[in-house]
Amino acid sequence: MAESRSLPAGFGELEVLAVGTVLMVEALSGLSLNSLTILSFCKNLELRTPTHLLVVSLALADSGISLNALISATSSLLRRDRNRGEVSLVPSVSHRHWPYGSDGCQAHGFQGFATALASICSSAAIAWGRYHHYCTSSRLAWNTAVSLVLFVWLSSAFWAALPLLGWGHYDYEPLGTCCTLDYSRRDRNFTSFLFTMAFFNFVLPLFITLTSYRLMEQKLGKTGHPQVNTTLPARTLMLCWGPYALLYLYAAVMDVTSISPKLQMVPALIAKMAPTINAVNYALGSEMVQRGIWQCLSPQRSERDHAQ
Repeated sequence: MAESRSLPAGFGELEVLAVGTVLMVEALSGLSLNSLTILSFCKNLELRTPTHLLVVSLALADSGISLNALISATSSLLRRDRNRGEVSLVPSVSHRHWPYGSDGCQAHGFQGFATALASICSSAAIAWGRYHHYCTSSRLAWNTAVSLVLFVWLSSAFWAALPLLGWGHYDYEPLGTCCTLDYSRRDRNFTSFLFTMAFFNFVLPLFITLTSYRLMEQKLGKTGHPQVNTTLPARTLMLCWGPYALLYLYAAVMDVTSISPKLQMVPALIAKMAPTINAVNYALGSEMVQRGIWQCLSPQRSERDHAQ
C-alpha cells in the first residue's frame, strides 16, 4: 500500500476543506455529547442500571466513531510542505495525504470498523433490553446486560480483525485521507466477506431492532402510549448506515468507479452523524440521563437541590 496518493479527480480544494470541516463538526459534536453520557453514568448512582449499561456501551462505540472522524478530519485539513517537511492546517490539495503510513491506515480502518459494528449491535441490544424491560415480568439482570455488552464488543472486534487476517481489506477512502473497508476490489474475497458480515452485523441487528420495537408498540399500545420512541431507533439505523450498506452492495455487483468519488464520500459523512443522533435519542431523550448530565455540569447546584 502506498504511503500517500494524490487526490482523485473531481475533488477541488474547497470540497476537500468542506469534507474536513463537516467531519470535524461531527467528531466534536459526537465526542462531547457521548462523553457527557458516559460521565453521567459514572457519577450518577441512579443511572447505574443494567439497561443504562447498554446505553453506555453505545456511547463508548459512538465515541470511537467520533474519534475516528476526528483523525479523518485532521488528515483532511493537514498540509505538508514538501521542501521543509512541515505540517500546518492550511489547506493544500496537491500535498494532502494520509500522514500516518500503511500501518496507521490499517489501525484506523480496524478501529473505525470495530466501533461502527459495536454501535449498530449496541442499538439492537438496547432495543432487546427495552423490550425485556417493558414487555416481560422480569427486569434485565446485570449478568445479562454485561454478557450482552461483552458479546457486542468481542463480536465487533472479531469481524473488524478479519480484514487484517486476509478476509477483506482496509484501504483509503476516495478522498485519500482516511481508511475503511476496501470496496473497490470486486473479487470473491470481498463479496464473500461483505455478504457474510452484512448479514450478521446489519441485517440481523436491524431485524432485532425492528421486531423489538414493533412488539413493544403492540404490547404497550393496549395499555397506553409507549414510554419510549418505537420508531426513531430503527429509522436512525437505516438513515445513518443504510447508504453505506447500499454503496457496498453496489460495489459487490457493479463497477463502483461509475460512481463519482465525491458521491462515494457521502455515505461516510452520513454515517458519522450517528453518534450525535444516538446521543440525542438515547441519552438526551431520557429525563434521568438529562438529570445526570446536569449534575455533571453543575455539581454544586445539584448538591443544593439534593439537600433541599
